[in-house]
Amino acid sequence: MTDVPDDDRAPPSDQPSSDQPSSDQPSSDQPSSDQPSSDPAPTDQPTDPAPVADGPTDPASPDGGPVATPPDDRAGAETAADPDESRSSTPVAVGTALGLGVLGPVIALVGGFGVFALNTVVGGLPTAVTLGLTLVVGQYVAFGGLALGYLRWRGFDWPGVGSYLGIRRPRLVDLGLVVGGWVVIVVTLFVVSTIVSLLGAETASNQSAEVAMQNPGLIPLFIVAMFLVVGPSEEILYRGVVQGRLRESLPAVPSILIASGIFAFIHVMALTGGVSGRLTTVAILFFPSLVFGAVYEYTENLVVPALLHGLHNAVIFTLLYISLVYADELRSLGEAVALPLY
Repeated sequence: MTDVPDDDRAPPSDQPSSDQPSSDQPSSDQPSSDQPSSDPAPTDQPTDPAPVADGPTDPASPDGGPVATPPDDRAGAETAADPDESRSSTPVAVGTALGLGVLGPVIALVGGFGVFALNTVVGGLPTAVTLGLTLVVGQYVAFGGLALGYLRWRGFDWPGVGSYLGIRRPRLVDLGLVVGGWVVIVVTLFVVSTIVSLLGAETASNQSAEVAMQNPGLIPLFIVAMFLVVGPSEEILYRGVVQGRLRESLPAVPSILIASGIFAFIHVMALTGGVSGRLTTVAILFFPSLVFGAVYEYTENLVVPALLHGLHNAVIFTLLYISLVYADELRSLGEAVALPLY
């Protein structure tokens, strides 16, 4: 009976003993070797994701959506796509923003000469056709085309462009901000215009408004164009790209101030009248531009300031149309419509 247990123990002890030494020895040795290897492993685990998260090498798809955190994501994309323009370089950011802001109207001016030349060659185009060509060349190409071309030059693919600019369907609260922003603009312009009037300062006229006054039948086309052409084209350049480029290097407030100043100043080319009148009107335009920039910064959605921009201009043209069609009944309204367009 005692031999049986001994025999029974012997085989089990032999089998494990042959397995155990090989498994125990490595396991006893492995812990010592595993400990060092397991220590680097956790160390490697955090360090591997970090470069992936911190350094998006593909600027076309910045992590988290660049507009949601404009300074970080746009800056990361800038570093990856355009090493020459460091986000930490404020002079480069301001210079780039200023250059793009001025280049847009220059392209529009050249395009306007092209439309004029075409009109001359064919012996005169219908006014509506001339207006349509001017809007396409002077807005879509000069402003929208320049903005998209710049972002593509930096290396963004089309999804990356949309992410950088923050183009998405507005929420209900965003639409409320459009209405609220418009009210703020109207009140601000009323106050500023009253001060300018009390000071006796001269103001300038907008060329588009003058064309509309001479051709009241085109005003409905102007109203539609404010939403579909002018608002989107100007906002994609001056808020999406100019202000967005500044946000890569500067905080929100100075970025909005500089972008608004550039946007207001370039309207000198779209105004008629004396130098003092143009400068006064540019100063007035600076205030609505601040609202556009603040709305864009707050909503992180380019569609919102584009709608706000279009709404304000469309309301002005609507009032202008009413004042012209019902001039006798609403003669006084004609002067009230003299709000600046941009």
